[in-house]
Amino acid sequence: MEIQEISKLDNEKHPERIVESRMKKRMKPHSLTSINNLDDGCLMHILSFLSPIPDRYNTALVCHRWRYLACHPRLWLRVDRFVKDLSQPGVFHNIESAVSAARPGDTILIGAGGNHRVSNIQIKKPLCLVGGGEIPDETTLVCARGSDSALELLSTCKLANLTVKAELGCCLLHRSGRVTIDGCVLQCETNPLDHLSCPIVSTAGDEDIEDILSHVEVKETVAEKIKANSVTVLQTRIEGGAKAVSTSGDLVLQRVRVMYSKAYLYFWFDVDYQ
Repeated sequence: MEIQEISKLDNEKHPERIVESRMKKRMKPHSLTSINNLDDGCLMHILSFLSPIPDRYNTALVCHRWRYLACHPRLWLRVDRFVKDLSQPGVFHNIESAVSAARPGDTILIGAGGNHRVSNIQIKKPLCLVGGGEIPDETTLVCARGSDSALELLSTCKLANLTVKAELGCCLLHRSGRVTIDGCVLQCETNPLDHLSCPIVSTAGDEDIEDILSHVEVKETVAEKIKANSVTVLQTRIEGGAKAVSTSGDLVLQRVRVMYSKAYLYFWFDVDYQ
């Protein structure tokens, strides 16, 4: 009797609890919809609207089904040095083949483990290259001596969760486009040859564009879109080399921030028009 009286008093003080309990009783289990009730095609279509990094990358951690859908060839191209069955759609042995087969806007997931040999790979279309490891050090792109750069960037693209090493020359050669480097490691030759290497080299300029714009009357906003060259670096370790960035075009280093840790320096900066 005492328990019933206490519960009645409690209900009188909190009438909203009575309403909640009645609503729960009325709601049937099958009326509660879940995103997991969708079929694979519909769910994959939803995942395709997420940005590759970090949203779509993080969905692979939800469960086995979401990992399968988030890593499906329809959403990513995959570079796997250890794959044996090359008949699998969207799977390649090396980065150069994946870049050649990619369509504008594709994301290439580069498998972790071992070193991926790269040399002067030109990227002329908008792409996103993502390392498949938990940290950048697990996915390493190595540029051998005799090459000007590991990657030559001529279009808007994004690099994330990757380590790029260059013995001589540069890790990344920026020719044109808007490039974002997020959470990467760029390593160059240390002493005594550090003066011959540089992590990022930008030769982007607008001389040719100015000649075109001088003969054509366009609005200022349109001109700004045409001159779309920049490099944005976010939370990236830069090691070795004569200096972090070398520019020979019209872009200059701006908005530099550095965070010190026990073992590394992390950089945030922009290379853009003044």
